[in-house]
Amino acid sequence: MSGRAAAEKSGAMTGANEFKLTQGPEDSVSAVKFSPSSAQFLLVSSWDCTVRLYDVSSNSMRMKYQHLAPVLDCAFYDPAHAWSGGLDSQLKTHDLNTDQDTIVGTHDAPIRCVEYCPEVNVMVTGSWDMSVRLWDPRTPCNAGTFTQPEKVYTLSVAGDRLIVGTAGRRVLVWDLRNMGYVQQRRESSLKYQTRCIRAFPNKQGYVLSSIEGRVAVEYLDPSLEVQKKKYAFKCHRLKENGIEQVYPVNAISFHSVHNTFATGTHPHSPTLLLLLPELLQCLLISKHSKTFTEYENICIHCMQIMNRCSVQ
Repeated sequence: MSGRAAAEKSGAMTGANEFKLTQGPEDSVSAVKFSPSSAQFLLVSSWDCTVRLYDVSSNSMRMKYQHLAPVLDCAFYDPAHAWSGGLDSQLKTHDLNTDQDTIVGTHDAPIRCVEYCPEVNVMVTGSWDMSVRLWDPRTPCNAGTFTQPEKVYTLSVAGDRLIVGTAGRRVLVWDLRNMGYVQQRRESSLKYQTRCIRAFPNKQGYVLSSIEGRVAVEYLDPSLEVQKKKYAFKCHRLKENGIEQVYPVNAISFHSVHNTFATGTHPHSPTLLLLLPELLQCLLISKHSKTFTEYENICIHCMQIMNRCSVQ
C-alpha cells in the first residue's frame, strides 16, 4: 500500500498533495531530511528527544533512537547512517541497519546544526558554544574545531565551501579544504536576526532568512558585477483587521534539479512559497490550515514537499 493510500485509510489526509505520517513525534519537529539515495526514507528529529526513520512509501516508522535532550538537527551520512545533535551537546551516529548508535563527540554547548559535505567527506556541526567542528565519518572522530564570532544559528554546505550564520547577523564563508582562515566575512543584508541559510544547488550563492518575514538572495562571488544580482523581499505576512502580522521565516529548502526553493514559517502565515532566485519571481503554490504547528523545517526531494511530519 502506498504512503498516500495508507494515510487516506487512516483518515490522516490533510490535502490533495500531502498526507501525515503515522507514529509521529510527541513534540515539535526540529528537522526533516530525505535519504540521499531515495525519497522513500525520511529522517526526522524532534524536541521529544528522538530521531525517527520513516518509510514514506508505506507510511510507517522503521526505527527511532534517543538523545538525552531535545534534538535540534539531523543528517544522513549515507543511506545506512544517520547523525544528530541537540541540547544534550552530544553528536551521535546511528547505524540504520543494526539499530546501534555511537556517541562520536561533544560540543561545549548545544549542537544547533548537523550537515554532511560529500565533496570533502566530512560531517559539520555548528554549536551555541561559538564553534564549528568537523568530523571524519569513517573513524568516526573529531577532525578540527574552528571558533566563530558568535553562537552558530545556521549553516549550509556549498560544494567545498561552508556558509555559517551566527548571532549578531554575521555570515562567514569557509573553505572546507583549508579551514586556516575565513574566506569571507559578511553582515546580513537583513535588519533582524538570521533564522536560516541554504546554499544554491549550483553552489554560486545562498538564500538567507530572518525573524522579520524577509528573505535575501546572495551570491558568493564578491565582484561588483555579480553582487548587483542580489536582492531581498518580504514574505509570510498576513493582514487582518488592518494589522499586518509578520512571521519569522524558519526554513528554506532547495529543489536539487529545478533551482527553486521553498520557505516555511509560522502556522498563522498560510503560505508556502516557491521561488526562482534568478527570475525574481515569487509564486504562491499552497495554502495551509492555521491549525498546523510551527513549520520548523522543510525538505524537498524531487517534487515532494513535506511540512511537519508529526501527527496533530
